[in-house]
Amino acid sequence: MAKALFIAATGQHVGKTTVSLGLFSALKKRFERVAFVKPVGQQHVVLEGKTVDKDVVLFRDCFTLHDDPDLMSPVVCTRGFTKQVLDGKISIPKLLNTIVEAIKKLESDYDCILIEGTGHMGVGSIFGLSNAHVAQLLGINPIIITEGGLGSSFDELNLNQSLLKTLGRKLGGVILNKVLDDKREMILHYFPKALAVLDTPMFGAIPFLPILSTPTLRDFELLFETKLLTGHSKAMNHIDAFSLAAGSIESFKDEIRPNELVITPSCREDIIEEVAKNPKIQSLGMILTGSAPPSEQAINWLKKSDVPVLWVPGCAYDVMKSMNALITKIRAEDHLKVESCIHLVEQHLDVDAIINSATDL
Repeated sequence: MAKALFIAATGQHVGKTTVSLGLFSALKKRFERVAFVKPVGQQHVVLEGKTVDKDVVLFRDCFTLHDDPDLMSPVVCTRGFTKQVLDGKISIPKLLNTIVEAIKKLESDYDCILIEGTGHMGVGSIFGLSNAHVAQLLGINPIIITEGGLGSSFDELNLNQSLLKTLGRKLGGVILNKVLDDKREMILHYFPKALAVLDTPMFGAIPFLPILSTPTLRDFELLFETKLLTGHSKAMNHIDAFSLAAGSIESFKDEIRPNELVITPSCREDIIEEVAKNPKIQSLGMILTGSAPPSEQAINWLKKSDVPVLWVPGCAYDVMKSMNALITKIRAEDHLKVESCIHLVEQHLDVDAIINSATDL
């Protein structure tokens, strides 16, 4: 008999995958065989010729999992999925059965199954495949992750709880994520009191860790659909800060700070040369903008100093606007972020209490 844990969230970008990565690692230390399932996927990629949720690829790569992609990602909502359902071209009962069969097949081979939901409880309600519907289908009370505030976080929990109740389930527990240090003591004191109204346990409060939301040069490669021209070994450099260099070279020398990503037009060879040849600058890299690529001479300067550089056609303003709006995701090759997730969960979650709350399939 396998135990099952269903991890959901109050919305996007609250850290569901972050917590799931750390929890999966902790489960592997307590169970000999642990499986991962994303019952309903949205953002997808192709793996072994099959369309799967991108988080399935992340877990397979991080933990060297070998299950059939169809079992790990039984339902994927591809482009036009909602319209096809509403037009009667896709059978939801068949898809629900696909999820159940995937869980059953894994149940016989594993001691514990970690199930990761998609978005908040209501995502997918339009076609009857929301987290709440899947929880009802599997007979599991989901553990939900919310950001570590107080009033607003509880309001979001209550909304998600309300949808679960309409389908005969309830919250199995709460994990607070991204808790700020200056609010931690207050939240740990008051949030369990608030949860008593919902008869729901709190399994931990994970602190905010800046590096988990810090982009890498690989993130910018994907964002701008381009490749590094130089410094390929530094693609996973984490970018804490970036600055625009568009003034005089004298101003640049006075204002540049170590460990920044420098953004400048590709025609500014004076700035490019200064970054490449001045060891005191210690730049994390450069993004060169403009309609024309950097000259061969500029690229040679950068190659010699091994400074990682991207060229992005377009104006610097638009580039910086896109960078500021970027929401970073964890990648398997970003070992620092993955290890940080694992450490945070082990240090700040009551994993044994979570396991004790698990559903026996």
